[in-house]
Amino acid sequence: MNSLCKRLLPLLQILYPWLPSFAKGLWNHEAGPKTIFFWAPTIKWCLVIAGVTDLRRPAEKLSTSQSALQNMALFFTGLIWTRYSFAIRPINYNLASVNFFVSTIGLYQLSRKF
Repeated sequence: MNSLCKRLLPLLQILYPWLPSFAKGLWNHEAGPKTIFFWAPTIKWCLVIAGVTDLRRPAEKLSTSQSALQNMALFFTGLIWTRYSFAIRPINYNLASVNFFVSTIGLYQLSRKF
């Protein structure tokens, strides 16, 4: 990963002067695209997308034991991490929103099955 960053650094130094002023603020933010605080929640949106696509499956095709444990885990971890994202500094709204939706999807899937 470190070598990838070293290879991308010259490209980023070339592109940075061309960014509009509002984008430079986002780029240099404490939770901006240069940090894990941006990329981890962005990638976690795949869980939300997977949960939304799972809504198309009929409720009777959901496995009771597997669905209950997985969706309870998604629900509770989503709640915990949503709270955590407001406790840390800088407040990470991307992390809060993705975990809120993970929690919501987990709860909805639980309600469909039971």
